[in-house]
Amino acid sequence: MHHIVMRFESLYATVKSMTLSLRNLPKEVEEAILETSHREGISLNKATLRLLEASLRKPAKNSDFEEFSGTWSNAEADAFDAALAKMRQIDPADWDSSE
Repeated sequence: MHHIVMRFESLYATVKSMTLSLRNLPKEVEEAILETSHREGISLNKATLRLLEASLRKPAKNSDFEEFSGTWSNAEADAFDAALAKMRQIDPADWDSSE
């Protein structure tokens, strides 16, 4: 077991200080890195890391549940609308302040 832990620690140390070379960056990625570097007065490396870290904090695409749009049949959608219609009715007694 000890040798497994030592191998994991060695692998973690390697990954922790990993160096990557990126080629053929799309123009908009290159421009974003350069703009961040100039705006914040930091190196290209720090700008790249900052942009990568920021992208991890953004919500995933389709976070608006777009993938569920249009998945109900007409009958299901009508039943749902009917249930909502009942909930949308206002009872004047609920607004009577004399109680």
